[in-house]
Amino acid sequence: MNDATTSNWERRLSELVPLYGHRNWIVVADAAYPAQSRPGIETIVSGGDQIPVLRKVLDAIVAAKHIRANVYIDRELAFVAEEDAPGVADYRRELDAALHGAKVFALPHEQIIHKLDQAAQLVHILIVKTEMTIPYTSVFFELDCGYWSAEAEERLRRDIQASGNT
Repeated sequence: MNDATTSNWERRLSELVPLYGHRNWIVVADAAYPAQSRPGIETIVSGGDQIPVLRKVLDAIVAAKHIRANVYIDRELAFVAEEDAPGVADYRRELDAALHGAKVFALPHEQIIHKLDQAAQLVHILIVKTEMTIPYTSVFFELDCGYWSAEAEERLRRDIQASGNT
């Protein structure tokens, strides 16, 4: 990873994180992830390895007090065989360590892509491509409000409905 590439993608990430909020997405993608054509989806190339890029994205999200992330990984990753993708077992261990403590959902790849496509109709998405060459290794961060929980939102909606002001 050269310094120019590193500073470019990291600079872009640092520009966008303050702008992003509830419903935006950041994806740390493998090398074969396509450049999507939908407006609102920005793809940048990190030139780096997956786990270090993932950690920098995680650090940026954690440092931003206004957001938190729901993390999605491809369910298929658990079934990728070492004989078909050398290094996948080590990657899974490194990914588990990097995401330790995060709320992680394993969904079929196509289901995650559908969620991403739906979100792109309304909000911006940043895709950071890495040099990872193992299939089903992209990690998807669906951003949420960092200072308002899903439970608080549910209570609010329930109270509004109970008041008759729906």
